Amino acid sequence: MNQPFLPRIARTVCPHDCPSACALDVELLGPGRIGRVRGAQDDPYTAGVICEKVSRYSERVHHPDRLTQPLRRVGPKGGGQWAPISWDEALDETAARFSAIEAEWGAESIWPYYYAGTMGHVQRDGIDRLRAAKGYSRQYDTICTGTAWPGYIAGTGMLGGVNPEQMAESDCVVIWGTNAVHTQVNVMTHAMRARKERGATIVVVDIYQTATMDKADLGLMLRPGTDGALALGVMHVLLRDGLADRAYMAQYTDFSAEFEAHLSTKTPQWAAEITGLSVDEIERFAHLVGTTKRSYFRLGYGFTRQRNGATAMHAVLCIPAMTGAWQHRGGGAFHSNSGTWQLDKSRLVGSHLQKGDPRWLDMSEIGPILTGDATALKGGGPVKAMIVQNTNPASVAPNQTLARAGLAREDLFLVVHEQFMTETAELADIVLPATMFLEHNDYYTRGGHTRVLYGPALVERPGECWSNHEVINALALRLGLDDPSFTSTDREVVAETFRRSGYGELDAIEHLGFVDRERPDAEARYAQGFAWPDKRFRFAPDWQAVADKKGYLWTCDPAAMPRFADHWDITERTDSAHPFRLATSPARTFLNSTFNETPGSQRREGPPSLFIHPADAAPLGIGEGDAVLVGNRRGEVHLTARLRLGLPSGVVIAEGLHPNKAHREGRGINTLTDARPAPPFGGAAFHDAAVWVRRADQA
Repeated sequence: MNQPFLPRIARTVCPHDCPSACALDVELLGPGRIGRVRGAQDDPYTAGVICEKVSRYSERVHHPDRLTQPLRRVGPKGGGQWAPISWDEALDETAARFSAIEAEWGAESIWPYYYAGTMGHVQRDGIDRLRAAKGYSRQYDTICTGTAWPGYIAGTGMLGGVNPEQMAESDCVVIWGTNAVHTQVNVMTHAMRARKERGATIVVVDIYQTATMDKADLGLMLRPGTDGALALGVMHVLLRDGLADRAYMAQYTDFSAEFEAHLSTKTPQWAAEITGLSVDEIERFAHLVGTTKRSYFRLGYGFTRQRNGATAMHAVLCIPAMTGAWQHRGGGAFHSNSGTWQLDKSRLVGSHLQKGDPRWLDMSEIGPILTGDATALKGGGPVKAMIVQNTNPASVAPNQTLARAGLAREDLFLVVHEQFMTETAELADIVLPATMFLEHNDYYTRGGHTRVLYGPALVERPGECWSNHEVINALALRLGLDDPSFTSTDREVVAETFRRSGYGELDAIEHLGFVDRERPDAEARYAQGFAWPDKRFRFAPDWQAVADKKGYLWTCDPAAMPRFADHWDITERTDSAHPFRLATSPARTFLNSTFNETPGSQRREGPPSLFIHPADAAPLGIGEGDAVLVGNRRGEVHLTARLRLGLPSGVVIAEGLHPNKAHREGRGINTLTDARPAPPFGGAAFHDAAVWVRRADQA
């Protein structure tokens, strides 16, 4: 006789693409039902606080539009005509098509494609095990971190920094280039503690008056792509006014007379002309961080999503090296701890199975790749088949026109494993229903903190949903692969990865819920030197050494890179035909294209909109709520005008990735973004586009 289900609270972890990876307490109301989702009070970083989208997670788990059975396309691509099929039929057909395409076109014609729809390593990265074993085209991961991480490593030598909980011990917290209220609310938890408990000054640097800047003591609103100029202007003042810690620099950096001479012309006046800030704002900020030893720089991703993003990250990171802030608890800088986990994922990703040396295809260039661009294809043949997990490139990839055209090719066999019928799934030949994080086992690393957390399967999956791990294993077996990794369970993979990494046994870790990988404070603050062979922070970066550390691929002439920390003026140019700079900034209740299907998020965000300054709108005859058309050489997008004072003239902002179909004419905002790889090692410059704006009825 079945025992009645007893409601309880269970511990897990948020799976989404956010540095916080919050520890969660979830109400389990039945075998397949959840109630409230709350932040774990006893987790020192989450501290009981989570974003509103995850707190409403029952909307996603129990959404009536969830995919629950495999489907085969029976009409034209994108026509919305589907027939239910069994899992055996779906997997047999996929394996047969992949085998036939490989026989005719070679293994590199098949390109498994994925990203961070889940940050769980087993369910996200297991697709690489199939890729390796078959010798399919590799994926060069650039779309999120390609510009940010190299810039940080160029200074410190590794991707790691001061424990973000130490923001609460700071006397000045600088939140640079991230709208934390929208994207990682826990940053605000610890920054606000510093203000409340220590009287700390909160500084926010961004390109418009964000919800985060609303909470700042000092808000610095600069033009997009000019962060490097602000950093250089600040360093000029630090040297000029005796606020630089020369003793620290002599011991721990490569500071030189040549670099000082380089900064001598980067005056506040010079920086003001480039950034749009006043000289007084630049001077005030420089004196604040120069006289406040415990200044903590929390560096986001947003300001690096420009063509000069890598050099901007490096330039900003130089400020605490010049002030010596790293010497003090509550001082220094942090971007991500993603270089500190020391995980052995070799079995998970199939390193032992690698077949040949297939080409690397840049995920940000999916549009050019699928439409036959020879350079993007690395001189090889076309991509003829794909399996897509954990991402929605028809919406999120840059240059959406090319991405959609490529995905819609009749000669491209496309399998999409998804939770909802996304824009990418609509273009598939076979759609497979996917589990959500509460329905499978996985572990998660926190780029924004120090813990690795375990998330167990807690509820029954709806319908016929399968996990990513199960799909990859079943497909691999049908393709004739017999490595034991393809018969493992997700829990077994977690356990083996932890064991191989020296973390310990999963049974003990599951009881606690996490492994804390916090580095000693002195190490995190580089108190004994930085992670380069000479132990010195680099004001003069060695970009080739950065490439060697991370296996990056050059996308520009190395000789073109600035010698020192600098403002590199290579962003997309405005002109008389394209007078506005567009940034596609994150919305509060969407996360990329995730959550844009939930009723709560849709109500919160409203229709796809464009923030424009009233002084820019008036000459164009644009009023509040008017339908507008925004365009450039890559295409046109319909939006609704929202007049905002809190942004520089000449800058327009489109928040959030709304579904393409939410826009008139069905073209989403990434129609306007550029797929060309940003230097030096690739990356999508999502916030770097020159556009024109018109009333829709005058277009």
